[in-house]
Amino acid sequence: MVWQAWTEASSVPSALLSMLLRLPNVKFAIVTLGGDGCIMLQRSVTEGDQSEEMDIDNLLESLNQKKDSNTAIPTCISSAETKLRANGIGTVSGRLFIGTAEKIPPSELVDTTGAGDAFIGAILYAICAGMQPEKMLPFATQVAAASCRALGARTALPHRTDTRLAPFLRQTS
Repeated sequence: MVWQAWTEASSVPSALLSMLLRLPNVKFAIVTLGGDGCIMLQRSVTEGDQSEEMDIDNLLESLNQKKDSNTAIPTCISSAETKLRANGIGTVSGRLFIGTAEKIPPSELVDTTGAGDAFIGAILYAICAGMQPEKMLPFATQVAAASCRALGARTALPHRTDTRLAPFLRQTS
């Protein structure tokens, strides 16, 4: 894993925290997890003194327990703003987000080529549209999932009019 080689962290959340410490001007870092969605760590705008300090790996575990395995559409689960700690790495004030992925039936999964690029493009679109992370992450995972339904990197990329994107675009158009 690239994140592990660069950060020498033992887990994805610890690697995200390490990235934010190494890159002080970066507002957030995201790691995609394929069919498991993504994880995002967002730095607090103000480095206020949160009273509670929490281990980032334990926080991820508690957020994972809130996932609804019966939901087929992408969702987002987020933490409150807190001071996040990774042993041996440091602390960052911020929020941790889990973006779940659409559960694509095996009969519809054709080719994952370009899914990561589709995800990144959707993140950029969401930032330009002013989407909050709670909407941005499910939107991006939905776009990535749509791209997996045809052969090649671009064939199945959705258009703004795609009904699967309607819940995410309603308030930002």
